[in-house]
Amino acid sequence: MERSKGYRISELAQRFGLEARGDVAGIIHGVAPLARAQAGQLTFLANPRYASELAVTGAGVVVLAAEHADASPVPALIAKDDPYLAYARIAALFEQLPAAQPGVHPSAVVAADARIAPSACIGPGCVIEDGAEIAAGVVLGPHCVIGADCTIAEQSRLGANVTLVTRVTLGKRVLIHPGAVLGADGFGIARDRDGWIKVPQLGGVRIGDDCEIGANTTIDRGALEDTVLEEDVRLDNQIQIAHNVHIGAHTALAGCAAVAGSARIGRNCLIAGSAGILGHLEVTDGVTITAMSLVTHSIRTPGVYSSGAPIEENRAWRRNAVRMRHLDEMARRITALERQLQALTKEQD
Repeated sequence: MERSKGYRISELAQRFGLEARGDVAGIIHGVAPLARAQAGQLTFLANPRYASELAVTGAGVVVLAAEHADASPVPALIAKDDPYLAYARIAALFEQLPAAQPGVHPSAVVAADARIAPSACIGPGCVIEDGAEIAAGVVLGPHCVIGADCTIAEQSRLGANVTLVTRVTLGKRVLIHPGAVLGADGFGIARDRDGWIKVPQLGGVRIGDDCEIGANTTIDRGALEDTVLEEDVRLDNQIQIAHNVHIGAHTALAGCAAVAGSARIGRNCLIAGSAGILGHLEVTDGVTITAMSLVTHSIRTPGVYSSGAPIEENRAWRRNAVRMRHLDEMARRITALERQLQALTKEQD
């Protein structure tokens, strides 16, 4: 399989364990959306909502489930389980990452006792501080700052302007997108009679293998112990992870979610966009939190949890907002009426 010549459909089927239908001799050179894909491009159908687009697609091949295969006017690759997962694996073949040249750019500033593997690529304007260690195959984009006593393991990749402040440890194959900041002070303050006293943040940040951290996301270092992301945790853009948070393996958080200090999130959880989790709470394994929800107590049973109010027409929302202010009064009146009804029923008996 030579990338420059594309991939034959039959080769893709064999490589990814898919059933091929139709003309499997076609060559695939890239990917495209279902409605706009053309010959030589691969696309997918995972959501039945877009089934109408399948009938008119001009793709070279479509990845889909068996239930939609007969409706495909073009060759198909049938996924036994999740077509989107199969598509993701195939699409990785066509991702064109810029080649990284090993070495340290002349404009980079590197401390004398920093250790950098010869195969690492240190981009322009980077700063590597005392005690930092950068392993083989690591790529640092322009203007990254790697603070004191930070460690980056093999094949990790940092985009432009990523900052590791201090005592940050990255595992293997970690991907950090531009602008992320790891290891800044956690929000630790103690109340004094005349104001606030800052609590020293003496811990670090530990990121497991194969994690991904989105653009402008922040992960604070711990106050005493480390803030921890276990392996294969995926964070979207603009997420706040506070000090001493612990996130279990294979958990994913969508954009603008926020987790307060010392909260613990289990493995295989899904936290949707703009959800919030209060500090010192525990969320067990296998929990899904829907968008805009606020977690105010620990969750000890797997399942799907929600608290965000769905959007509605403004006039209806205003009426309901007024009624919300009277819920306690209404509940008391209903309770009183129920008691009166029970009393009348007893009298009749």
